[in-house]
Amino acid sequence: QVQLVESGGGLVQAGGSLRLSCAVSGRTSSNYMMGWFRQAPGKEREFVARINWSSGSTNYADSVKGRFTISRDNAKNTVYLQMNSVKPEDTAVYVCAARRIGANEYYSWGQGTQVTVSS
Repeated sequence: QVQLVESGGGLVQAGGSLRLSCAVSGRTSSNYMMGWFRQAPGKEREFVARINWSSGSTNYADSVKGRFTISRDNAKNTVYLQMNSVKPEDTAVYVCAARRIGANEYYSWGQGTQVTVSS
């Protein structure tokens, strides 16, 4: 079972930058899809970005495209979410998730890290 631990959240001013990290343990192959999701108070959880650990291919929600970048570091077993030009509407708990390629749903989730963007 893959374990995920997020870090890097905090308070940032609108227009600023923040980098979130997701430390991955228990992964036995590169055949994983890693995702970042977020949930704001009173709202449903929404997809932010994902990366195929093996190929490096990425996908983004329209709301963050061009501002956020997802990446992975094989040596450090870590997935990152670089957040630039942040907006108050980016305020949420950000959660890292994992699933094997071909699985229908993400089945490993981290505990989340709070990101607050002040205007």
